[in-house]
This record gives sequence, C-alpha cells and structure tokens, in this order.
Amino acid sequence: MTTAPGFFHPAGRPYRFTILFFVSLLTYGSYFAYDSLGAIAPTLLRVLGVDRSAIGTTYTVYSIAAIVSVFLGGLLIDRIGTRAAATIFAGLVALGAVIVAVAPDINWIYVGRFIFGAGSESLVVAQSAILARWFKGKELALAFGVALTISRLGTLFSFNTEQLIATYFGDYRAALWAAVLLCLVSLGAALVYWWMDRRGEMILELEDTGAEEKVVLGDIRRFPASFWYVAILCVTFYSAIFPFTALSTDFFHDKWGMPLEAGGTGSFLEQVFSNFLHMFTTAGGTTSIIIFASMVFAPFAGSLVDRIGRRATLMIFGSLLMIPSYLVMAFTTVPPRWPMMLLGASFVLVPAAMWPSVPLIVPKELTGSAFGLITMIQNIGLALFPWLNGKLRDVTHTYTSSMLMFASLGLVGLVFAILLKRADAREGGVLERP
Repeated sequence: MTTAPGFFHPAGRPYRFTILFFVSLLTYGSYFAYDSLGAIAPTLLRVLGVDRSAIGTTYTVYSIAAIVSVFLGGLLIDRIGTRAAATIFAGLVALGAVIVAVAPDINWIYVGRFIFGAGSESLVVAQSAILARWFKGKELALAFGVALTISRLGTLFSFNTEQLIATYFGDYRAALWAAVLLCLVSLGAALVYWWMDRRGEMILELEDTGAEEKVVLGDIRRFPASFWYVAILCVTFYSAIFPFTALSTDFFHDKWGMPLEAGGTGSFLEQVFSNFLHMFTTAGGTTSIIIFASMVFAPFAGSLVDRIGRRATLMIFGSLLMIPSYLVMAFTTVPPRWPMMLLGASFVLVPAAMWPSVPLIVPKELTGSAFGLITMIQNIGLALFPWLNGKLRDVTHTYTSSMLMFASLGLVGLVFAILLKRADAREGGVLERP
C-alpha cells in the first residue's frame, strides 16, 4: 500500500508555487536597484556635482556589462547548473549595489553599476531556466507572468519610494542602501531556492534544462529576414523607453516643476502610502505610469494576442503610439500623465506581440540563440541612448531634443514594424494568425 505525498512534497503545487515565489524575488532587488539612480537623479545632480550625461552613463555601463553577460551567463548556467549560477549572479548584483552605495564619486558608481549589470542580466536568464525546469508543461505562462509582475513591482516601488527615502533620512545614500537591502533579499531567495531545488531534485530526479537564452554564433546566418526586423524593432522600442525613464524624473521636475515626493506628515510608511496615492502628481510616480500599465494590462494583452493574432499589426500600432507621446511632451505643457498613459499603452502592446513572435519565425532549435541575440542587440541601444539623452540635455539645457530623439526612434520602429508585416506576408503570414 502506497501513501499519498505530503502537503509539501516536491511533486505538489504548494511546493512548486513556493519555489515560484522565491524565484520571482530573485530579480525584485535588481529591478528596484536598476532605476534607483534615475529615481533620485535630481538629488544626485546636486550632491555629486555631475551633469546629466553622467547619470545616463550609469545606465550605459550597466548595458555594456549586460552585453558581455549574454555570452558568458548562459554558458555558466549550462556548466554549473541553475542553483549555483543564480546564487553567483545574485551575489554580483548585491556586490554591485553595495559599491554604488559606498562610492565616494561617480567613477566608483560606474564600477558598481558594471558589476551589478553583469549579474543582473544573467540572473534574468537563470530565472527563465529555473521556471522552465519547474513549470514546463505545468502553468509555465502563469509562472512567467507572476515572476515578471513581482520583478516590475521593484521598478514601481523604486520610482515611488527612493526619493522619499533620501528625503526622510536626509541622505541620498539611504536610498541606495535600501536598494542594497532588497538585493540582499534576492540573494537570500537564491539560497532558499538552492535548498528547495536540491531537495526536489533528489526526490523527483529532475533534469537541469540549462539556459534557454544564449548566443550561438553559428546560428546567426540561419535567421530569416523577419527575425532581423523584430530585432531592430526591439532595439529601437526599448531604446525609446528605458533611456527615457533613466532621466524622466528629472525631466518632469525640470519642465513641469513636479515635486519629487508627495509630501505629507506621519510615519515613513504613511508617507510611502501617500506617494502611491498621489502617484500621478509626483515626478517619480509619473515615470512609473509605464510600468504600472504593463503590470496591470500585460496579462490581458498576452491573452488578446493569443486569441486574435495580428502580432505585426499590433507592433505597428504600438510603435505609432510612441511618436505623439514624445512630441506632446517635447512641444506642449500638457500634464505629462496623459502622454505617459499613451506610452504605457505602447509598452503593453509591443512586448506582448513581439516576444511571442520570435519562436514563430525561427526554427525551434534556434530559439535560444534568437532570444540571446535580441537581448544583446537590445543592450547595445540601452548602452548608447541613456548617455545621449543626458548629453543632449546638458548641451541644449532642455529635454526637447531628447524627446525628438525618442520620437524618431518610434518612427524607425514603425518603419521596421511595417517591413516585418510585409516580410511575414511573404513567409506565410504566421504572425497574423491566432
């Protein structure tokens, strides 16, 4: 007579979903810390005595490290397994955040951001491999959705709390130490996952799936034209979003005079609640509208894409929305929350249609290389445009030229989305089908 597995047996849902919780926390700290500098950019400009291109460069060095890690991170995961790799990457994230927090000048901040970037992007790849290991064939889409939502909560909290932390404690370093604390939480989550995964492996005899996103150079020549259109659309789209948010808190404070925090009295937690309650009235909160929109509407957008198809068409429409968003912010004094809502809609539609398109247009055995290559190309843009954004502001003394640059990226993305739709029609129209 055999007995049924206990409540917390590795084969059961409670065990899997406990793993999902801790694996989702792996990237919460890095998402929070990634935008911590942008969230307190006006304070850093004043205290460190640097220009805006220096703040942009902190994002640039992160992306340079990410480009390198695309090649090395996947190989390391394959060689030593997801447990050890995830712990190493989480350790690098925490180390980089500590160096940023104690840095005596901007150059040491660059060093910390490079180490942070080397761990952070590889940690995302490791997280994907872990989810595939535990959820393939069992709520995999749900698992990825939960992990992404929890990760983006890190960004949402960063823009809505970091300046408040700096003001409340009277020191910008307090905000950076908050980022360190959350990165250490992520490192702790990696250690919990190590124990749970090792226990599950012994009982269930699991096989390590390895990294699914890694570049194999020999695969590149086998990609169809539609893949390259998606890759170029990806780099233009994300180069118009994240380099913009790197300095958008300063932009909203600079042009519209928006406060850096909501103000108010009471305990720290009461002030945090006030910041979220008045999110659309603060500079950092307005920045987070994009992330908030993606968290709320991305699951519905994914379901819509699965049901109706029209992926290339949705990418055209999403790219089109970016252009008036930036032009309105460049040339009018319309409250920025309205164009930011348009930008949020774009940030929901384009990724929901773009990322699921990749497995449809490349052979199955090339999917890992395709995702890895797109990530690498994406980070080339993310390395260049944050610095350009800051440099244009320093030279022209307004953000108008930066907004024109981002609108132009939207236009380029629109062109390649149209080319993608034409190429897809020649290749059988798979992207437009449900």
